[in-house]
Amino acid sequence: MADRGDVPGIFENQAEFKAPTVPDNSSETADLATNSLSVEVPVAPTAAPTVEPTGGTSNQPASKSVFIKTYGCQMNVYDSGRMADVLAPAGYAETLDPATADLVILNTCHIREKAAEKVYSELGRLRALKEEREKNGGSMTIGVAGCVAQAEGEEMVRRAPVVDLVFGPQSYHRLPDLLKRTDDRSPGETRGIVETDFPVEDKFDALPAPEQKKTIARGRTAFLTVQEGCDKFCAFCVVPYTRGAEFSRPVDQIIQETKNLVAGGVREITLLGQNVNAYHGEGRDGKDWSLGRLIYTLAEMEGVERLRYTTSHPRDMDEELIRAHGEIEALMPYLHLPVQSGSDNILTAMNRQHDAASYLRIIERIRSARPDIALSSDFIVGFPGETDQDFEDTLALVGEVGYAQAYSFKYSPRPGTPAAGDAVQVPEDVKSERLARLQEKLNVDQVAFNKACEGRTMAVLLDRKGKKDGQLVGRSPYLQSVHVDAPETLFGSFADVKIDKGFANSLSALLVSQDGQQDHQVATSGKV
Repeated sequence: MADRGDVPGIFENQAEFKAPTVPDNSSETADLATNSLSVEVPVAPTAAPTVEPTGGTSNQPASKSVFIKTYGCQMNVYDSGRMADVLAPAGYAETLDPATADLVILNTCHIREKAAEKVYSELGRLRALKEEREKNGGSMTIGVAGCVAQAEGEEMVRRAPVVDLVFGPQSYHRLPDLLKRTDDRSPGETRGIVETDFPVEDKFDALPAPEQKKTIARGRTAFLTVQEGCDKFCAFCVVPYTRGAEFSRPVDQIIQETKNLVAGGVREITLLGQNVNAYHGEGRDGKDWSLGRLIYTLAEMEGVERLRYTTSHPRDMDEELIRAHGEIEALMPYLHLPVQSGSDNILTAMNRQHDAASYLRIIERIRSARPDIALSSDFIVGFPGETDQDFEDTLALVGEVGYAQAYSFKYSPRPGTPAAGDAVQVPEDVKSERLARLQEKLNVDQVAFNKACEGRTMAVLLDRKGKKDGQLVGRSPYLQSVHVDAPETLFGSFADVKIDKGFANSLSALLVSQDGQQDHQVATSGKV
């Protein structure tokens, strides 16, 4: 799989993202936290240098290759990995080179404006590769998966005849069968297969456990989907239409997948859901369990050293989950809790089902349980009907909370959502001006939080190589990217580091030896 640290988070909104910028003269590496957007990731095993990429399974020797390009959110990254697991028994090994792949899958995201156009542009490039393969006597099957596939369906195969298969997020467990249907098309039949229905069966029951060697190759951190879909129907959001109604996996199913991950060397697990804290899966006692109860159970499992979860809705932040933040050491002190706006008028128009005051009360309770918690959020500016005062209310809420990280967007309509037809659209120049002001405030707060970490000693899971020789990178408990000069022997392990510098989007640190002193023989300035 791709490097988890640079993979985006799951956002409720569907608007244009504006990330914090890094000055040209900065020595910092621009490495946005987990919730940055529109990352495109080919699926391929990467992890500790001592582990070789693997493909195929004992069921059938690898005889074909698959290239999976992942757009968007963490859940798509999880889904892409599971697609590779489903295909392995059918003889498909993962490759990084689409030109040599027998099967190419674009796992798409509808989070960005013009997301579909980006996919069609990519399909144009793939058409050239496919034609070249066919000229040389080979073949290439092209599939489009994910939320754009779910939304476009029949339109995609009509507009892009090069596509052989279109399937939604709820259908990828049936990939071998869908590919067979594609291969069984009659001679001369080029129309692609479309599978975008929401199946009755639980796709997770049909997913094979990944081989342990694949889990090892994918790294020490992992995503684990526990919940899908959303019943909230925010006025700007397409998730209920592309991912369907809320569905929570049974507890035993999650526990088994956790055991598999831990057995494969995973040490940090992020629980995923479009609305993860609405989790209500069937527990071992036959009753519905909350996310808090699930986390308490997972934290007791041997080998589970760190837990995170994303993305949450304020309405579902219950007392058990809040209490877990104060009582469970393995649950990291970081919470992404989107508010979207500080204006009650806009929150009502968005159908958010909470107001600014109730959101602030939740923040107060969370900080009471875990005083050192780092908070992040999403904001939409320029939502239809937003006035100057509404925007000022958002700035006021930002000032009151003080976010360690936050992500801001200009509203852009999504076809089929209630807000898309609103006649009172905010002019683009007004959106841009508001976004710039909000982003400036968010950047100041983020830098202040990172600077406040200077001089602190933290445990960091060093799970990535840095851009410099002898440099390893990991995540702090607060999800910041931390760069440290360290020997390769520490790859994949936790190390105590002392934060040297706090930048806009990351930290640099010095390795701390076992006696608690900075190890100057190993670490240098730590600048990135």
